[in-house]
Amino acid sequence: MSGNNSDHSRFDNTESEDRPFFTAVLTPYRSLGPNGFLILMLCLGLISFVAGAVFWSIGAWPVFGFFGLDMALIWLAFRLNYASARQFEEIRLSRHEILVRKVGPGKRNLEYRFNPMWVRLSVDKIEDEGVTKISLTSRGETVDLGNFLNPEDRTSFAGAMTNALATAKAGGV
Repeated sequence: MSGNNSDHSRFDNTESEDRPFFTAVLTPYRSLGPNGFLILMLCLGLISFVAGAVFWSIGAWPVFGFFGLDMALIWLAFRLNYASARQFEEIRLSRHEILVRKVGPGKRNLEYRFNPMWVRLSVDKIEDEGVTKISLTSRGETVDLGNFLNPEDRTSFAGAMTNALATAKAGGV
């Protein structure tokens, strides 16, 4: 190696300055897990089968089919609900950039980039409920964050995002 090589340490320093110091992945909460879903479907299926058998025995056999249709519709509704639960939002904040990546059901992927110095964080609150809406606005573009969160989680995230944005505007970590 020759002595004319430039000093590469300044490139490494630049890279470390732009490293995200705040990262959040927001996911919707689902209270019924896979085991609970299985137990619920078995209980509903048993109830529907017994009720359908009673109707069949008294001669109203078409009702049995409607109980089966109800079970299929309940199963479909839960499957659609679980599919929408796969959505998430990823927020990364560094000194020079805010990256918001929204991944929705059906592999829909949206990405937004903002300069932290020019972005405005809006937090709408209702006294009884807490935070109802969080959004980032810059140059006429507005992105809502955490719409699927419950009010308690939205309030916690709004506080963390406010602190992280203030840190970025102050010059970093």
